[in-house]
Amino acid sequence: MKFGTAAIIATGVVGFFGAEATGAFAQEGVLQTETLSLDTAQEPALVDETMPVMVSEPVVQPLPEPVATPEADEDSASSLRELVSDMDTPKRLSREMECLAGAIYFESRGEPLEGQLAVARVIVNRAESRVFPSDYCGVVYQRSQFSFVRGGRMPSIRRASGAWQRARKIARIAHEDLWDSKARDSLYFHAKRVRPSWSNRKIARATISSHVFYR
Repeated sequence: MKFGTAAIIATGVVGFFGAEATGAFAQEGVLQTETLSLDTAQEPALVDETMPVMVSEPVVQPLPEPVATPEADEDSASSLRELVSDMDTPKRLSREMECLAGAIYFESRGEPLEGQLAVARVIVNRAESRVFPSDYCGVVYQRSQFSFVRGGRMPSIRRASGAWQRARKIARIAHEDLWDSKARDSLYFHAKRVRPSWSNRKIARATISSHVFYR
């Protein structure tokens, strides 16, 4: 086990806290996955929840600063599962953290925690890469990136579900870099059942459950 350091600074965004699900994958230049709708009047209307559809394109963006919330005892956590169990999240997430948590929820809620963290890592890496949009929502809603995003909308989320609560916690862990991911610096991923042509030009970083991650 290894702990990361909580050090991600976003430009222009102050204090907010908050790449296909079982079968999601990214293609070069474009990553497809599902995006979440926000609880604000400015966000697109929610539609009935649907499972993600496979697409073939890649994803990336920069991050904002975390909001002060009760700290999880990451220094004493012996596993990712324990860290998630001890993690606290605010009742209401910022817009950016909603986007990150929503992508985790739609792309990987059926995956083990390590797989969910790897998907989150890809989104965080993209936001920081200067190759993709510079914020989580920009990465998630980038055209033809996430299959769960349709018509610029993210399906409705079952907010009382355990899957959503876990996604919120994984989003914080990834955003604050509280736990190392096997995906490390990955910017792309795809489901193992497919092999997009762009994968031959990327460096494989890890295979976690049903997804393969690349730099």
